[in-house]
Amino acid sequence: MAQESSHNARAGGAHRVVVIVDENSNPFELGCATEVFGLRRPELGRDLYDFRLCSPEPRTPMRDGFFTLTGVAGLEAAESADTLIVPNRPDVEVPRRAAVLDAIRRAHVRGARLVGFCSGAFTLAEAGVLDGRRATAHWQWADSFRARFPSVRLETDVLFVDDGDILTAAGSSAALDLGLHLVRRDHGAEVANSVSRRLVFAAHRDGGQRQFVERPVPEVPDESLAPVLAWAQEHLDAPLTVSDLAARASVSAATLHRRFQAQLGTTPLAWLTGERLALACRLIERGESRFETVARHTGLGTAANLRALMRRRIGLTPLQYRHRFGPGQASTPRPAGS
Repeated sequence: MAQESSHNARAGGAHRVVVIVDENSNPFELGCATEVFGLRRPELGRDLYDFRLCSPEPRTPMRDGFFTLTGVAGLEAAESADTLIVPNRPDVEVPRRAAVLDAIRRAHVRGARLVGFCSGAFTLAEAGVLDGRRATAHWQWADSFRARFPSVRLETDVLFVDDGDILTAAGSSAALDLGLHLVRRDHGAEVANSVSRRLVFAAHRDGGQRQFVERPVPEVPDESLAPVLAWAQEHLDAPLTVSDLAARASVSAATLHRRFQAQLGTTPLAWLTGERLALACRLIERGESRFETVARHTGLGTAANLRALMRRRIGLTPLQYRHRFGPGQASTPRPAGS
């Protein structure tokens, strides 16, 4: 794990997210970072992050020469990052410049949180900070990554990997999933939901879901899971089972499993548990301090079950979550690795 975190180095200041942009970087992931961390949030009454772009050169040609980025800070801006998002690009076999890799290593040593979107995992691995660590990358580069970095524990077929102070996303829309995961980890479920609504994006897709969904848009409208998902979200306090969901969808449990895997990349039970936990977090943030009540209203049964699931899935007990994100609590981003 990294040393003492620098996340709270500026007392009273916003958490600083810095993105390194290098030659041939992908515009999409840069846009994802800007949308999640860089926009002003008047609907929240405050800005969540201090967001900056930096580059080792004054003029940075983006992927395939689509455009040239100018007017951003120099690479020295990375030295003050609390979260450093590293550059990614399609030509993964071309080594990164030494100055970028050195900046990443220094950030890691001082405890900054490191994030790689898509092929950004290659950049982190080149810097040597992923040795012995968990990570993911786009499925099409899995074999190449393993061949070059055998000491990294690459997890394929997942959207993103949260390994504490180093996080990696599989690519494209998974960058948004990981970005929202970080907002949720830093500021709680209510704030993350607000950001996702502004993005018109799914509020929460668990990192363990598959990268490749066989049928993102159902071929037959009647096979869409949307109606049963909406119904289930309105009845989370009930003791719902997979059989209940299947009956609501008028299909067998086996068919429901296949549709969940094809359309959402997860199982009905895993989805249901995730929705229950998301509701539990929102209730705690809104001031419900009776954890037995939270467990009952979310269908999780008992406070003991709520505690076990929150510790396993979120990394915080209900009490720790309330202290962190409850009414009147300042949502200070968690230190790296905590």
